[in-house]
Amino acid sequence: MNKDFREGLLQIDLGAIGDNYIQLRDRLATGSRCGAVVKADAYGLGMAEVAPALQRRGCRDFFVATQDEGEALRQLLGDDVRIVVLTGVRPGFELDCAGAGLIPTLFTLEQLREWVALCSRAGIAGPCALKVDSGMTRLGMTPEEFDQLLADPALLRSADIRLLLSHLACADEPDHPQNALQLRNFQEAAGRLRQRCPDVELSLANSSGICLGGEYHFDVVRPGSALYGVNPVPGGANPMRAVVELRLPVLQKRRLGTGRSVGYGATQQAAAGSWLATARGGYADGILRAQGGRGCGWACGRRLPMVGRVSMDSAVYDIGALSEVERDGLESIELLNREITVDEMAGYAGTIGYEILTSLGHRYGRRYLGS
Repeated sequence: MNKDFREGLLQIDLGAIGDNYIQLRDRLATGSRCGAVVKADAYGLGMAEVAPALQRRGCRDFFVATQDEGEALRQLLGDDVRIVVLTGVRPGFELDCAGAGLIPTLFTLEQLREWVALCSRAGIAGPCALKVDSGMTRLGMTPEEFDQLLADPALLRSADIRLLLSHLACADEPDHPQNALQLRNFQEAAGRLRQRCPDVELSLANSSGICLGGEYHFDVVRPGSALYGVNPVPGGANPMRAVVELRLPVLQKRRLGTGRSVGYGATQQAAAGSWLATARGGYADGILRAQGGRGCGWACGRRLPMVGRVSMDSAVYDIGALSEVERDGLESIELLNREITVDEMAGYAGTIGYEILTSLGHRYGRRYLGS
């Protein structure tokens, strides 16, 4: 194996990400555009590689979490794209944000007033996005503040509001009544704002929100996790292509002469005669500790149960199902592939695919396909 991959190989298929983007775009109602969320280093997969691949597929609306991410993305993609910063702009850094051509998302009436006043004093353009709380109770202008904004025509005239946003809390549960409630609340807010700002665009749907149907799509949708292979319809067949493969080198193989406990805490016993392999990759590398005794690896076309707790740098797998020839030749174990999906691994850890992707460590060598 190339020395760049001696601590493990994380393979990321940029072609699959592009295909997932096209598939999501093709689901949209007429008149809707497909953006892309590339925050948190494109969910841990590398914004510097992922974002240009999406740009090549026609994406022109990008969403990041922080101003630092936005500034890096502007340097990467140039002026041909719109970049929205989902957590706004920190006080004191407004001119940097505007200078980079970023669109901050503002959540309060005070933020909007301060942004408009600062941009006016500096004599610079100050486009912004406005977020309303349609029912998630996380970030967004409250109904009371929104009423105050609509009652201030001078502020509305001076504010260059390009986009009205909100976020769905339960989009991955299609039958949850919260979806319809938030849709109604957002439609009402959008209708009132457009009476005063007719050109403002609207955005509500994330990955799972796209799958709720065309009435949720509005002008721009914001898929993130589905681009990277996470199932946007939990409980159903995953329509997305797998994006990541993770392969760990085997450090040691052994056959137990007597029954013994395995790993920290002696939480699991392996019987006499068991064949075990220890692979290099632990919770410091995104193999979450909660998977211990529940997760699995893959080799020679078979699932290999994880045994005992995950350590910081390694985990142990039962390779008893392999033949002698297969065991002798075993050099690596796969943790993610077309058989063991991000969602399956997340299930072993009692979490979601988002956490798996964003936890994958930086000690692995990385290989990008289709770059």
